[in-house]
Amino acid sequence: MVQERVLPKFPAPSVHISREEGLILYEDMVLGRSFEDKCAEMYYRGKMFGFVHLYNGQEAVSSGVIKAMRPDDYVCSTYRDHVHALSAGVPARQVMAELFGKATGCSKGRGGSMHLFSGEHNLLGGFAFVSEGIPVATGAAFQTKYRREAMGDPTADQVTACFFGDGASNNGQFFECLNMAALWKLPILFVVENNKWAIGMAHDRATSQPEIYKKASVFGMAGVEVDGMDITAVHAVAQEAVARARAGEGPTLIEALTYRFRGHSLADPDELRSKEEKDEWFPRDPIKRFETYLMEQNLATSDDLKAIQQKIQAQVDEAVEFAEQSPEPDPSEL
Repeated sequence: MVQERVLPKFPAPSVHISREEGLILYEDMVLGRSFEDKCAEMYYRGKMFGFVHLYNGQEAVSSGVIKAMRPDDYVCSTYRDHVHALSAGVPARQVMAELFGKATGCSKGRGGSMHLFSGEHNLLGGFAFVSEGIPVATGAAFQTKYRREAMGDPTADQVTACFFGDGASNNGQFFECLNMAALWKLPILFVVENNKWAIGMAHDRATSQPEIYKKASVFGMAGVEVDGMDITAVHAVAQEAVARARAGEGPTLIEALTYRFRGHSLADPDELRSKEEKDEWFPRDPIKRFETYLMEQNLATSDDLKAIQQKIQAQVDEAVEFAEQSPEPDPSEL
């Protein structure tokens, strides 16, 4: 089935990035893609168990938003949380060890794929239930505002990024938290990763208003639609939203139109999405598009990009080795 909502013709972003910034963004995207590809390999080799939801194709959203934030800002994820954790700075070896169920994992081997957490990196968690992380993220934004305004803490200016999918935007927590965030002008970005499908339910069949960003207007908050396959566009929108939030101007609802390149999970044969739909989206690969951009803007050479790819592959391979050699959790602690 091809979705009824027509993909907008996004204008070319007018933003310009530096070489340093571009290479940071590229490296983060390549890390996300390479890590997820390795996860698929390890899953099919029997090294991982349970449901594993991969992020291939959506890298521009994670990198574009989180790299517009500070390390002390907060990130709240979903069950598709591996790449959000990596973008937030959680070491690849800790994420991989968690997926292997090892004691050295970021959740000490207790969380697994859908429950990554890192207090050190302000990763508030991955959440298995749809919409479950939205109230948690809203609470994190509230405590920042409370610490600053009620407790007089001048250092409390952190921003929270809350990631969730198009399916979550039909749930009650979404509307309740948007209302609360707008009412109290909380420093939060609600980032909808609209990849067109909520497991096997096509987005346009599940909502009376497919254009999710327009729902922000009901609450009097900023809402923006962005090409989620273009990291320069996502990064520019995120930078503006972060600046507004940190200045006390309240929340922003960002709808990033994106697409996952694999099934819902590694247990999904991906038979529901049509060939026509995939043929429309796969050529828009955000990493390939950004490679073209970097070279056309003379921000990087082909050799620069290959060097980053090799560096990341070594990092991912080392993460697997670390995970395999790490100890199992102590049963006495369960």
